[in-house]
Amino acid sequence: MKMKRIFTAALIIGLFACKTTRPVAEKNTATTLIPGGPAWAALWQQQSGEYKALCLQAYQLAALRLDQYLAAKGSKPLAVVTDIDETVLDNSPYSVHQALAGKGYDDKSWMDWTAKVAADTVPGAPSFFKYAAARGVKVFYITNRDERERAVTLQNLQRYQFPDADDQHLFLKTTTSGKEPRRQQVLQQYEIVMLFGDNLGDFAAIFDKKPVGERNAAVLQSAASFGSRFIVLPNPMYGDWEGALYNFQYKLSDQQKDSIMKSRLRNY
Repeated sequence: MKMKRIFTAALIIGLFACKTTRPVAEKNTATTLIPGGPAWAALWQQQSGEYKALCLQAYQLAALRLDQYLAAKGSKPLAVVTDIDETVLDNSPYSVHQALAGKGYDDKSWMDWTAKVAADTVPGAPSFFKYAAARGVKVFYITNRDERERAVTLQNLQRYQFPDADDQHLFLKTTTSGKEPRRQQVLQQYEIVMLFGDNLGDFAAIFDKKPVGERNAAVLQSAASFGSRFIVLPNPMYGDWEGALYNFQYKLSDQQKDSIMKSRLRNY
């Protein structure tokens, strides 16, 4: 435990030490990050071996951690909580489709996509959650998909035989995108040993809708949880990391968002 604390402290110090002041990028009207950027990110997700390796690394580490938690099982039954999109299901074709059409996210096109029940799996996800279920651990899916997507979401999960893919274990978005109330529902009967997600809000309320600086500081404060209780999957296509750049003002025009995002780039 002492060595773990020393490692964590060293990691935090190292991360702060690497943070240097650099000039922001000069304005470049020839480069646009929105809406074409997500297509580049999706290309990496679809084609790179590195993406697959990162996902497999996350889920194989999770299996080792799960064995440790099972060996120290307490009084409550154990559960794992997972996000769905870009955590167990791969929606990169949607990002490609929208970007090539010169568009960003919108509810209608997203629901058209999910209605196809065509999302593939994130590497390593089916094997891990089937392993967890085989060890007697319950799987809960907490997602910000809309209630109108319940049936197709379950169909997509069931298509790949994900365990506990039923109404009882699926918590969709209701009145808020914050997931803490839904996690608390699970905690009433289960001990949550691990949480899986591609967005910091999938793990704890301290990350919800915070500006960039506060989000990053909260990550450093929670350093010991990553790779232990919090298992993060890579997603450069979208997420609160982007929304935080323009203070979650999603109604801004693409041009306004693009201008803000380019102003946050580091250049030399």
